[in-house]
Amino acid sequence: MSFVDYLFLFGGMGLVTYLPRSLPLLYLAHKKLPQWLIDWLSLIPVAILSALLAPSLFTDSATRNIELGKPELLVAIPTLLFALKTRSLGGTVLIGMLLYWLTEMII
Repeated sequence: MSFVDYLFLFGGMGLVTYLPRSLPLLYLAHKKLPQWLIDWLSLIPVAILSALLAPSLFTDSATRNIELGKPELLVAIPTLLFALKTRSLGGTVLIGMLLYWLTEMII
């Protein structure tokens, strides 16, 4: 491939990456969204985070069977309680890392 082909390739990749993100933003920038849609959209980050964390917390990685005694789950429960009580991201990360380290040392 020539240099011009690479330029078209990178330009095309940038275009197909940028357009799907920018068009809804430009279209909805000055529109008033219904409250039910705003409420529904606010649930998406929680749903995505749950979908990412649940398999690693509740299942065995090799067999994908439910395993409730995993160290990750045992650490996640007190870390979640700390996060809900303090609302401190840095403290939650430190507590989670400390508890995970202690759990790995004990188990």
